[in-house]
Amino acid sequence: MAKKGNIGVTTENIFPVIKKFLYSDHEIFLREMVSNAVDATQKLKTLAAQGDFKGELGDLTVRVSLDEKAKTLTVSDRGIGMTEEEIDKYINQIAFSGVTDFLDKYKDNANAIIGHFGLGFYSSFMVSDRVDIITRSYKDGAKAVKWTCDGSPSFEISEADKADRGTDIVMHISDDCKEFLEHNRIQSLLTKYCRFMAVPVAFGKKKEWKDGKEVDTDKDNIINDIEPLWTKAPSTLKDEDYKKFYSALYPMQDEPLFWIHLNVDYPFKLTGILYFPRIKNNVDLQRNKIQLYCNQVFVTDQVEGIVPEFMTLLHGVIDSPDIPLNVSRSYLQSDANVKKISTYITKKVADRLQAIFKENRKDYESKWDDLKLFIEYGMLSQDDFYERAKDFALLKDVDGKYFTYDEYKTLIKDNQTDKNDRLVYLYANNKEDQYTYIKAAQDKGYSVLLFDGQLAAPMTSMLEQKLEKSTFVRVDSDIVDNLIVKDDAPKNNLDADTTDNLSQCFSTQMPKIAKTEFNVEVRSLGAESQPVVITQNEYMRRMKQMSQFQPGMSFYSQMPDSYTLVVNADHPLIKTVLDSEKAATDELLKPVQGEIKGDEARLAALHQAQSKKKPEEITQEEKDDLQNTEKALNEQRKKKTEIIDGFAKDNAAVHQLIDLALLQNGMLKGEQLNAFLKRSFDMIK
Repeated sequence: MAKKGNIGVTTENIFPVIKKFLYSDHEIFLREMVSNAVDATQKLKTLAAQGDFKGELGDLTVRVSLDEKAKTLTVSDRGIGMTEEEIDKYINQIAFSGVTDFLDKYKDNANAIIGHFGLGFYSSFMVSDRVDIITRSYKDGAKAVKWTCDGSPSFEISEADKADRGTDIVMHISDDCKEFLEHNRIQSLLTKYCRFMAVPVAFGKKKEWKDGKEVDTDKDNIINDIEPLWTKAPSTLKDEDYKKFYSALYPMQDEPLFWIHLNVDYPFKLTGILYFPRIKNNVDLQRNKIQLYCNQVFVTDQVEGIVPEFMTLLHGVIDSPDIPLNVSRSYLQSDANVKKISTYITKKVADRLQAIFKENRKDYESKWDDLKLFIEYGMLSQDDFYERAKDFALLKDVDGKYFTYDEYKTLIKDNQTDKNDRLVYLYANNKEDQYTYIKAAQDKGYSVLLFDGQLAAPMTSMLEQKLEKSTFVRVDSDIVDNLIVKDDAPKNNLDADTTDNLSQCFSTQMPKIAKTEFNVEVRSLGAESQPVVITQNEYMRRMKQMSQFQPGMSFYSQMPDSYTLVVNADHPLIKTVLDSEKAATDELLKPVQGEIKGDEARLAALHQAQSKKKPEEITQEEKDDLQNTEKALNEQRKKKTEIIDGFAKDNAAVHQLIDLALLQNGMLKGEQLNAFLKRSFDMIK
């Protein structure tokens, strides 16, 4: 005779709550159902091993089956099963402290509901209108029973016809969850959540092509590997085993560089394999590749905050029974065991890298370009990793030679220490684009590093802070003689007026490039140095680069690029330009220069006189006099600029020198490049 009753809950109706607050994670139900079946099977194996079950174990495969016509999804096992009393104890009694506390505490935390209240089985109601349990205990003389519930607190238990031990969970899928009646959807979920469960899980039969179509065979389609690689002793495995497993986890990925097999028993239990992928660039694309498991049951691949941030660049598997299975990521992040695991993994990774470096440095150097992003990211994001990694992190020069930090410091100490006793590290970001600047530095006997990685800018700033009395300077940030200042700069040999005229000769002809500013400086660099060179301000360029990594610095990204055209007053070509400019403009400039000097003298006198008075004591006439003098001075300066511009715009040498400097920096394009080519051809006719 059927028994009826109400499920023991203190809320009026748990099922609408389950549907509402678990719905965003409703696919989790399948993991819960299969996990329960695996647990029941494992318990039976344990009882048999202890001698408490003396029957034949037989086929222990957990089976998942679909019936699209009946709209059912069934999970079956041959585990310990349940008696009617056990159903009443484990299924019909759910302890809640009260609906208000429940909703307040868990309204934003779907996974926590399942884990905190042991609702694994009840997650089936997220997708079902009705759930049937057909079960028979392994105990001698046990009768089969059927438990049925339609999503209300009411249930019914009746006798059932089931010859074998174990449990069938039959879920009658709701109309709004029809996706869970699709074969491919169930297959993908089983692969995601149950791929490495410890008991075979079968979903349908394997298929083969026959007579031009795909047909079922008589072999079970086992979706999981019950002994994944991380559960085996490293001594029994070969490199090919690790590579094959990696390929199975990440199809179409390049072969990993190397791996770490984790196996810890104390103070927590942890197994797993972490792979070092080949990471060239783009940090974000590499995330969410570590899969977190609890006793071979998939938990999550969203591991940010669970492992250190830079570790999210690694690939692989971490499995620990000390990781709570059914809780949210925020809970994981605050869990004490998870924090211990995180610290341990960081140490193991650093130890592994250190060992590889010491054992085979040549091989390590060959992998450095692929490892660099990971190691630098770790050093930037975690001080304790920096302290470990500084001994095996490498610097690479433009000639492809590798150095530890200490080795490189020793190499450059004698030749690259400036007059303030600071060690100057010269670097380039692009060997080809900055070739001329690199060559100039090398000709001075300097070593130049190659910082061409995605994290070059923040690494440069960090190393300046970490390395004592050191500064990093890009080779194109100044003329070569000023990169490492050892003496006071040589004085300009030209008088102020000549310097100003020469500067205007070039500044009036600089091109208009969007978001770009040019300054012109005249310096005495020696007749052997280049006539003109473009440098980029180290500070501003680095701030703009850092703004990509630090949102608080975003205003720098809006600022224009700042360049300086350095004109070498000692070079014969510049002297020729200067001679031509004097010949063409001297007579025109004499009266203007006279007016400028007179206006400047008068303006200085007015400022001096008014500086002795309080603002309220200055008369309107005095204010007007000052304003008119400033206006007259500006008009004369404008005339001077127009005279020099008139000469420079028709001077081929000025334009050729500017364009050559731009060309050297990849800044000569479009119409201006075309004009340069035409002018060059005309000059060699």
